[in-house]
Amino acid sequence: MDHEEKQLRRVNTYQGVVVDLTEDMVSLPNGAVSIREVVHHPGGVCVAAVDEDGNVFVVRQWRYPFGRELLELPAGKLEKGEDPLPAAVRELSEETGLEADNWSDLGCIYVSPGISTEKLYLYLATGLHQGQAHPDPNEFLDVEKMPLRALADMAMAGTIHDAKTVVGALKALSLLGRN
Repeated sequence: MDHEEKQLRRVNTYQGVVVDLTEDMVSLPNGAVSIREVVHHPGGVCVAAVDEDGNVFVVRQWRYPFGRELLELPAGKLEKGEDPLPAAVRELSEETGLEADNWSDLGCIYVSPGISTEKLYLYLATGLHQGQAHPDPNEFLDVEKMPLRALADMAMAGTIHDAKTVVGALKALSLLGRN
């Protein structure tokens, strides 16, 4: 069976600084018509930076939509048309001051495919060197270091709720465990 939904009409309902919102009328495989609200996002990057002792660098920052601090892997938004790897290098440096000799692609995840076009590109960074962090002017975070295994255990226990951190930690642990 063909599951494709075909766009019949698009209405741009909101243009924001980071996201745009459209309301699309689509025809369904059974011939019915439905509405799809779509959040258009430029995507982002996420970095699991792991040192030679198996420690991973995380950031603790306030996340307004949830009204609380979250522990997350360093990450950031892609600029329109920006390649993911240079963005990952930039974000790791900005948030932690770290630079890495080695970069491994951990793949791409769709953040919320039912409503958003946002894709996150995940990387493992190793061969770390400490520099000076230089977060964006409106970015307030604390950098912490912890065993990668502990972060993965927290992800499995459900105490880490940030999806990119859960996936990034588990993929990094899996890749490093094989090497």
